[in-house]
Order: sequence, then structure tokens, then C-alpha cells
Amino acid sequence: MNSKSFALSVIVLASLAACGGGGGSSSAPTPTALQPVSVPIMVSDAATEDWSKIQVSLLSLTLTDSTGATVSVPLPSTPYVVNLAQLDNLGEVLNSAQLTPGATYTQATLTISANPGDVVLKVSEDPSAGFAVAGNSVIAPADIEIQGTAGAVGSQTVTIPIKLSPAFTVPAAGATSAPVNLDFDLSHPAFIVAHVPVGGGATKWAVNFNGPVKQKPIQDITHLILRHSYGTVTAVASDNLSLTLTKDLPTMPIVSPETAVSTSASIAIKVDAANGTLFYDVDAKKAGVLIKDFSSVSPLLTAGEFVRIAARYQADGSLVATRIWSSATFNGVFVSPEGHVLHVDNATGAGFSVDSADGASTPINVNASTQFYFRNPGAAADVAAIGVGPGFLKSFNLVRGFKVHVTPVDVSATPVTAAAVDIEAAPYEGRITAATGTGFSLSRVFKTLGDGYTVPFSYIAPSTANGRDPASGAAITGFKYWVFAYPGLVTSGASAISSFVAATAGGISFGGTAASVRARALTYATWGDPSATGWSAPFADLIPAVMPRTTVATGVTGNSFSVNAAGGANAVTVNFSTTAGSATLVYQVDRTHDVVTITPQDITTAAGLAALTSGLALNAKVVVSAVPQADGTLKAYVINYFTGTQNAM
Repeated sequence: MNSKSFALSVIVLASLAACGGGGGSSSAPTPTALQPVSVPIMVSDAATEDWSKIQVSLLSLTLTDSTGATVSVPLPSTPYVVNLAQLDNLGEVLNSAQLTPGATYTQATLTISANPGDVVLKVSEDPSAGFAVAGNSVIAPADIEIQGTAGAVGSQTVTIPIKLSPAFTVPAAGATSAPVNLDFDLSHPAFIVAHVPVGGGATKWAVNFNGPVKQKPIQDITHLILRHSYGTVTAVASDNLSLTLTKDLPTMPIVSPETAVSTSASIAIKVDAANGTLFYDVDAKKAGVLIKDFSSVSPLLTAGEFVRIAARYQADGSLVATRIWSSATFNGVFVSPEGHVLHVDNATGAGFSVDSADGASTPINVNASTQFYFRNPGAAADVAAIGVGPGFLKSFNLVRGFKVHVTPVDVSATPVTAAAVDIEAAPYEGRITAATGTGFSLSRVFKTLGDGYTVPFSYIAPSTANGRDPASGAAITGFKYWVFAYPGLVTSGASAISSFVAATAGGISFGGTAASVRARALTYATWGDPSATGWSAPFADLIPAVMPRTTVATGVTGNSFSVNAAGGANAVTVNFSTTAGSATLVYQVDRTHDVVTITPQDITTAAGLAALTSGLALNAKVVVSAVPQADGTLKAYVINYFTGTQNAM
């Protein structure tokens, strides 16, 4: 799999609630129970080049507090079926839990359905070079081996305990809480492991949910980018400044015309009375109109009307709509191709294609009236178009990998012509080149060579607000960077740029005919920073690369070993960490009678380190995911070592 972080996050946001009081003036106060805090639940993730659908069924989510007591978090439906590939760096509101102020939660537990067919894998139309199966392939349930299942056939599940570190304390009335973000790293080298049976046959896919899950800090709810919400209008407030909807889900698998699956989740959303909300009458095929209250569109928001809403969080936890689409049918608001950009016609700007919600590729035409928007909830409003027409594509402002949501001119037309394109996430990933004090470039190569790019970025301005330091909580301005495995160790401030240039100057060479490995980074670009007229880089996440076909050259000595690559002439040193909280992730991948078992090894313990040392015998096969260092060594993020009967490399 490619190295881009592909993650599912379950984000728990504490909103405001009042505490009770009481007692007469002539007697001692009578204590009252604390009023619960309403905690909205969201899910999000990031993308992968190789899969257009990774569909899972969530059965339950619980939180455990410091006393051992648990509380269930209601899901919109049971099971809640979600295609993780559609939530690239986005949050999707699910429902709310009622928690007691002051309670401290130390663990979350997620249960996933694990019967054959419950996990659905579909390969993208154009996966990375050398991927094990052809594009658009749907993996047969019999070829998916879900690890760690429990229960009888027909009711099998996987239970995933996730330690909350730091622990999550429910705020008191009037306080604002940082979210708790549980991160499913779906590009983790031990998450989906392909293997070919020793005697040949169809590729098997071992799916391991135990391990690639961690807490990922998010400091500011106002900067969260939310996925569009679908729902049925239940009421508009008498002051015409807010509406309430019941959340709807599409059927799974997707059908045509699509029909709504109603849930129990109720969501209140305000109009942007200050900056305006763009409102679209889908059935009338009209351009969006800017509204600051709902009075002019109230006939289109009667109870039972279907809506699609792009919204952002306010600091007080309320939701404000930036754009609303309305239709008498669910299909009217749902037929709005959503997915990751596959191919872009950057030569003529005539269009692009996306991997859509059903895992299929959808071609999108662009004309002179097509407007492009960038979801930027950190700004006062994100309703202003950043570009229009084919020229936007010809300037390479839209590239493969972007997460977009398209509004068609006519939902019934084929092919689709875009009236508007929401750029929900603008990830650029690739080899770092030309890093200087003013900017750097990212170069990416795809199997379809025309999709590749080399894009230069300016750093954001030193004065631009850029979140908070996860360790100290101090506000950050200007560019920052971190190593993928350690998002809590952020380098920022006046020396961040010079440190980044020094850290990315090196590369790894195995010599011979083996491919060289250079430092790589992922950034989610931002638009309109004072430092640039277009896209600029607020951060760089130094991402690990999987070393090409390596075997052990020298075994473990201290906290390092070395590897040879197929066709290479030089051994390269791999350093790993055994420090609790920042230890390298290690997995034993055993194949016995063509059954693959993936076992995490905790190398902070003597037993785990001994297992790794034994597994890294001379010439043993090993897969290392690591970040190249400026001194020519590798800093390991994940080490997979192999036991049992293995195919030759």
C-alpha cells in the first residue's frame, strides 16, 4: 500500500451544558445531580491510492472512565455501515452521548462485525504500480481473513480497545473541550497484508484491526472539516435562523435511484447570519443564492424535505451551514459525486474523474461556469469560490488525490457536468525536493504517468495561526512539521523551516540496481494564505516509506539492525525505539498451512524485544516502514518480521 495516512477517526467533542443548582435560602443547599454534557460523535479518516472502498460495519462504541464504569455511545444505526475511503481528513457527525461533567475517560472500545462479507474491499480504478490485483477488483469474502475474530459463525465480531492518552475529561458548564480523536491508520503496514498461498492461487488479504488504532490529537473544533450531512428536515425555528434535521444514510450497497435510511440522530444547524449561507434548489436546477436567514427559502424547507448540508463548528460547539442543497427526493441531494480525484485533464481543463461512494469511477465535465470552492472552516466563511472554469485545472490547482464533492448542473444528466466542486481536502504527497528557506516541492509518480506532478509550495506566513502544540498547548504560528509516527512531537517556531530543510536533505541508497529512497512528506494545502496567491503548505508530515524487498544483513545490536535490498550492494542501518509511548510498532506475520496470523509484539518488554531479536536472524525476510534520516540511516515506524512457511521474495 502507499504511504499516505489512511485513517478512520472517531472524534468525541464536548459541547456546553448547564449544571443544576438549588436549595432554599433558609436551609442547607440540597445537592442536585450534575446535568449531563451532550457529546457529539464523529468519524473521519484519510485516503489511500489503492482502495476505493474499505467498508466496515460498526456495531458499538463504549467509553470507559477511570473507575472502570462504561457508557455506550449510540450510533445512528446498528450496524452503522461506512465506506472509510470517503472520509479523507473529514469528520462526519454520528450522534451524541450524555456524559457526566468531570468524569475522566481512559479507554474507548469499538466493536466491528467480522463475519465473511462484513468487511468489503474494492480496489481503486488505478492502484499503485505492482499492486497485487487488477483495478476495480472486488475482493471475494473468502479471500479476506479478518484477524482476532470472536463468537460463533454468523455473529463474529472484532473488539478493539483504544487507550486514551491523554485521558479525556468531560468539561464543566461553560468550558470548551478539545476533541478525543481515535485514529484508524488504514495505510499501516500491518492493517491489510496481501499474501499468495504457497501452492499458488488467489491472493489472500489478512485484515488486522488490532494495532493500527491510536489517539490523534485535535486542538480546535472550529478547524475541523465536516463531511456533508444528509437529512430530512423536521423543523425550522420561528426566528428563521436555524433548522433541525434527522440524519439520513444511503443504502449499502448504493442503489439507483438512491433512497434514504432514516436514523435516530437529530442535528441542529444554524444559518450563517453574518457571512451568508449558499442555498441551492436542486429540483429547480438553480444557481446558489446567498441567504442570511431561512425566510426566503422556507417553502423548500418544510418538514419531510431532504437536504445536504456543508457545515462548520463554532467555538461553542454549534454547527453553522456554509452551503445547503434541498430536494423533494433523497436521490436529488445524494446524486452529487463524492470521492477522490483520479485523473485530471490538466492540458485542456475539460474535466476529471473521481472514485465515487459505490467505489466506481465517475467522469466529471468542467465548463466555463463551474465554480471551485475550498472548505476552510478556520476562515470567517467558506462560501467564496476560489476559481472558475477549465483554467483552474490547467493551473494544476486540482490534482489526483484531492477529496471532492461535486454538485451537478443536472442530477439526471450523463455524463455529469459540475456546477460546483467542493474541495474538501487538498492533500499533496511525494518525494521532497528543493527544500529551501522559502519553500519546497513535492514530486509524485503514479502508475498512470500523466497523473504525476511536481508542485512547489511556499510555507505559510510566520504570522498565520496554525493550531497548538500537542505537548505544551501553546499556540503555533507559521510552518510546522513532525515525523508521522510521532504527531505529538511537533517542530515549530522560528527554527522550524531551517530544521525541516536539514532533516529532509538526506536519502537512502542501497547501491546496485535497488531503488534509492528519499524523504517524503504529506501536506494538506491551504488556499489564500498571505504567503502565496494559491496553495501553500501549513505543515509537512514526514511519512514513512516501505523499503523495497529487504532481508536482514546484521541482526539486532542495541536498538538497531541492518538490511539488504534485492539488487542492492550496500547494507543500510535501521534504528528502532523501545521507549514506552514512542516505541516502534512490531508485528510477527506467521503463515502456517496458508493461514496468516498477525501478532503485535511490544518491544518495550523483554519478551517482545526477544521475539524481535529472534525473528531478525541473518537473511530473514523483513518489511520495514521507515523515515530516511539525513545521516543515511532509517528511523523505523513499523517492522514486520515473518515466521512459518513463506514464499520466496
